[in-house]
Amino acid sequence: MRDLKHLIYFENLLKEANNELVKKAKEEGKFALGYTCYFMPEVLLDLPGCFSVRLRAPDCSSPDIATYYMSARVCHYGRSLFERALEGGFNFLDAQLATETCTVTCRFQEHIQQKHLDSVKDMRVIDNDKFFCEFMDVPFKNTENDYQYYHDQLEYHVLGKLKENLGVDVSDKALKAAIKQHNEVSKIINEIGDFRKLDNPTITGYEFHVIQLVSLVCPKYLILPYLKETLKELKTRKPDEKWPFRCKVVLAGSENDDPYFTELIESCGAEVVCDRYCYGAVESRQPIEIREGETPLKAIARHYLETSNCPRFMPQNEMRARKQRLAELVKEYNADGIIVCSNKFCEYWSYERVIDSFVLNRDYGIPVCSIEKEYINTASGQLRTRFQAFVESVEIKKIQEGK
Repeated sequence: MRDLKHLIYFENLLKEANNELVKKAKEEGKFALGYTCYFMPEVLLDLPGCFSVRLRAPDCSSPDIATYYMSARVCHYGRSLFERALEGGFNFLDAQLATETCTVTCRFQEHIQQKHLDSVKDMRVIDNDKFFCEFMDVPFKNTENDYQYYHDQLEYHVLGKLKENLGVDVSDKALKAAIKQHNEVSKIINEIGDFRKLDNPTITGYEFHVIQLVSLVCPKYLILPYLKETLKELKTRKPDEKWPFRCKVVLAGSENDDPYFTELIESCGAEVVCDRYCYGAVESRQPIEIREGETPLKAIARHYLETSNCPRFMPQNEMRARKQRLAELVKEYNADGIIVCSNKFCEYWSYERVIDSFVLNRDYGIPVCSIEKEYINTASGQLRTRFQAFVESVEIKKIQEGK
């Protein structure tokens, strides 16, 4: 296929957190607000005068200093973020909005938080006088009581602190403007993603991964023109005459902000047609609807609890619904199997991955490849062998079924 016009530019934007568009927005006087988790609503960090940055630590393969503070037996992702912070890579942030969700990202954010205690001297990891880090709690269930609790947490710890510390407009009018922008980005990303449903998709999983990531780490108002142009380009893009892959897969699992991991899978013959993982589009690019009688904040609270497929929700009905959701995605995207990945030491996905690999095959007849990996791929040879063997097994299954 013909190369996408802005792909190289998008790839360059992903090389560091403080990228070209982030710098431009900062020069225009916007506040940079960092976050790591889906439960910190991106839309609230994109209020007028602000922009959200979902934190990444690209090319951080040896978080040695962070390991000294955090331990070698915790998730590589959290350690990599702290290492990048210690290197000065997040000094552009004006605030970090944190959630009590994944333990290791909580520890990272606690280290960058100014404690202001007499007994402990703050490290001042983020060298920015305006910077503050605020935590909020997230419920473990999805009920009306939980919506209200989550709403109150967002109102006090996010909107309240943004107004108090940075003077951000948190009125209903401002929230509606942020929702409108979110829905515009979501519509474009979903239209781009729908090209993966074609028999011969006109976009690869790697390309989509890059496009989705830039929508998470760049100011929305600056990346939107590039996304619109890319969508227009894809509408007339011709696929390869012969489909270059051997099967299609859904990629599910924990935090994954490395498009080269997707590229590795596709180099083994499996086209990634759906991204059901943290940082993927399946959850984060669903439009927000304000129902009759709802305030914008209540709509946001309900939306993020309803749409999440995070394994920290532990009731049996929630766990079964997540398996059903994956099976539906396989059917919707005409996939032949699922690759489920978890980062090493990820406390939630370590058990979710094991359950998925058993239940999805037993109850739905879907071939599953179960992988535990590091945040940055240093064992690509071993992973390549696993993916190649999985692709071969899927091909054999298709032959046996006469497909």
